[in-house]
Amino acid sequence: MAEPKRKTSKQRKHKRVANWKLSAPTLMECPQCHEMKQTHRVCKHCGFYDGKQIVEVKQEKE
Repeated sequence: MAEPKRKTSKQRKHKRVANWKLSAPTLMECPQCHEMKQTHRVCKHCGFYDGKQIVEVKQEKE
């Protein structure tokens, strides 16, 4: 099996592991119900996407 010719330095190793964090999803306001939703997704609260009713959302009893 191949062996490394030189030791991997701490700096090189830490640079490789430094970029593991995830970014937060982009949110925007729904034009129908004004709740926050992910871009290019159907709104969970009202079921609208691109000005059209896509999903029928059941209203919860309060």
